[in-house]
Amino acid sequence: MTLNQLKYVIEISKQNSINEAAKSLFISQPSLTAALKSLEQEVGFDIFTRTNNGITVTVKGKEFLGYARSVVEQYDILDAKYISQDNIKRTFQVSMQHYTFAVNSFVSVIEQYGMDEYEFEVFETTTYDVIDNVRNQRSEIGVLYMNNYNSAVLQKMLRDAGLKFTPLFDCSIYAYMSKKNPLANKKYVTMEDLDDYPCLAFSQGEHNSFYFAEEVLSTYEYKRLVRTSDRATILNLMVGINGYTLCSGIICEDLNGTDYCAVKLKTDEKMTIGYVSRKHSKMSEMGQKYIEELSKYKDMVLD
Repeated sequence: MTLNQLKYVIEISKQNSINEAAKSLFISQPSLTAALKSLEQEVGFDIFTRTNNGITVTVKGKEFLGYARSVVEQYDILDAKYISQDNIKRTFQVSMQHYTFAVNSFVSVIEQYGMDEYEFEVFETTTYDVIDNVRNQRSEIGVLYMNNYNSAVLQKMLRDAGLKFTPLFDCSIYAYMSKKNPLANKKYVTMEDLDDYPCLAFSQGEHNSFYFAEEVLSTYEYKRLVRTSDRATILNLMVGINGYTLCSGIICEDLNGTDYCAVKLKTDEKMTIGYVSRKHSKMSEMGQKYIEELSKYKDMVLD
């Protein structure tokens, strides 16, 4: 296995075509095909599946490409620092469920490290993609929650992917809503109180399982339910249709504004906020700093 072979498969995945990748790499298509075939024989599996409509990455290929990107990135950093002395920026990527406090922690890391030497990438996405992005090394860290209902399924998924979940803090369950909602001034609400209002939930796309839901009590039979993939849209729906979502109760007014509140839900349910990382990888300095920033929200958890 050579560095060039790794660069080749990365370019093929980017172009979704061996022919286009060969043009981009300034080598002949037969040479690129031969290099790919040699690499696949060495690793013992197909990285790509060839069809009449082009190529697609296999399941094992996705994992391999994640490691390949990491190796090439580290080589580029070494080359820039000690050989070519180019100004290559290091990258830091995080995937997360739709948590404002997780975004706020990301902002804090950017402010501390600056953007002159680093590039940052953050994905607010589905639960499945949070895990998949860490597995394939598109993100170093994934932020999500577990509880008694989803823990067994998610933990198995993590074990199979060579990942681990590290708990940070436990939270009670709150209904997050506009301050204009008639329930906003209550000290507590019940699910029966909330039945008169639309529940707002984050869509999980093709992996729309109860176990992947970002909201606890995902199996509850909601009378009114609206799904969306965007956090800003949920905030708008809270105002426009008096909707609510179930959350940790941690409010970040710096990002969401002061028009929203969290009312405690009468339930014994808890949620554990934590992060997903690769089992056998050493966390970067920025990754450690990000976890440190996330951990600060333990002191903001509402009773």
